[in-house]
Amino acid sequence: MAKKDKISETPATALLRQQAVSFTEHPYEYLEHGGAQHSAQVLSMDPFSVVKTLIMQDQDAKPLVVLMHGNRKVSTKNLARQIGLKSVEPCAPEVANRHSGYLVGGTSPFATRRAMPVYIEETILALPRICINGGRRGYLVGIDPQVCVQLLHAQPVNCALAE
Repeated sequence: MAKKDKISETPATALLRQQAVSFTEHPYEYLEHGGAQHSAQVLSMDPFSVVKTLIMQDQDAKPLVVLMHGNRKVSTKNLARQIGLKSVEPCAPEVANRHSGYLVGGTSPFATRRAMPVYIEETILALPRICINGGRRGYLVGIDPQVCVQLLHAQPVNCALAE
């Protein structure tokens, strides 16, 4: 295999391979602040099936991961209520980087530096396939959404808001 055809391994793809998870690779031209909407557009995908990985924190600054549709926002009030917390808010980018071990814009929920509880918008689990960050800016992997439950023990929540 030619060197240029191979995308270098990330901690996330190493974990997926180690767990024998079948996935497809989707590199794209990263755009600062482009988000899931941009990656969906350049890859000709439905932004509803492109899942963003958000690092958030509770009232005690304990981190957690939220997996959300690319074209939806998280209702932090609904999320906090469903998981029994007083409040939930996004982490500052440098704090998110420290918790996950990835750069914001390239955060994968797989093989994070720190073990954190993972919550997944329940409607994501109804999709046949999703694209989620593979651990690098400009790089998504296509997987069965059930992998998030199996490998990450992601708990379904209902906290999506239209963007």
